[in-house]
Amino acid sequence: MSLPDTNAVVRAYLAADEGIKAFFAPDAPRIYCPRLPEGVALPAIGFFTRGGRSTPYIPDLVSPSVQFDCWADSPIVARQVYRTLYNALQGLQNQVVGSNKILSAREEVQGQDLQDVDIPGYWRVLSFWEIIIR
Repeated sequence: MSLPDTNAVVRAYLAADEGIKAFFAPDAPRIYCPRLPEGVALPAIGFFTRGGRSTPYIPDLVSPSVQFDCWADSPIVARQVYRTLYNALQGLQNQVVGSNKILSAREEVQGQDLQDVDIPGYWRVLSFWEIIIR
């Protein structure tokens, strides 16, 4: 095996999750890595791997720490996006995604409500997750 593309695995899992698809319906889920493109429709989810751990004993097992930004044009909707993401990830175990498997996911830091100071009218909920992938 080789080192999995953690960003691709996480995005594929979230895009297929029934709760996330239902939240964004009738549109396709707006999930972007590493950041939202300029002028994208809201609500949306942006994420990127900010570090993490690996082990030399099991080289194809990685544990990235992933930052998620749940964006919306109001703090209430941003929090709803976050809760939908939380429901999709918290406690996840042994989920096959393509040729990889998400062994587990757990929230490292609970969602923090923020208002973007550079872009008026953009709100986000910031959270950090440990996701173990093989």
